Amino acid sequence: MRAHEEPFVDEAAGRLVRPFTICNGRTQPTISMDMLSMVRATGRVPRAHLEPEHSRALRLCTEPTTVAEIAAHLRVPVVIAKILVCDLIDCSAVTIRAPYPISDPKNRSLLEKLLNGLQDRV
Repeated sequence: MRAHEEPFVDEAAGRLVRPFTICNGRTQPTISMDMLSMVRATGRVPRAHLEPEHSRALRLCTEPTTVAEIAAHLRVPVVIAKILVCDLIDCSAVTIRAPYPISDPKNRSLLEKLLNGLQDRV
């Protein structure tokens, strides 16, 4: 969906509605999750009426999708995406799984390689 096709988004101005209005002023998710947590649709149809952002987030989750990817596709801050995902969990429309640790986050050698790789890209 292009910016001009999205509700409340103007091509030149961007989002016309403040992100916190999408989640009725809530600022914290009800469930603790990482931005790399994997979200997947359960296939259950929510009984409650879904707002457009909830519906769009749900459509993104037919395959496992990270919270960060949902935020990027919806063009909202990660915390807003987390709140939307919590709403979808509450109505049994999605499930989440914590990200698998790839390696020890305190591994100095790995962190130095990562830092060097990032510096090379700049």
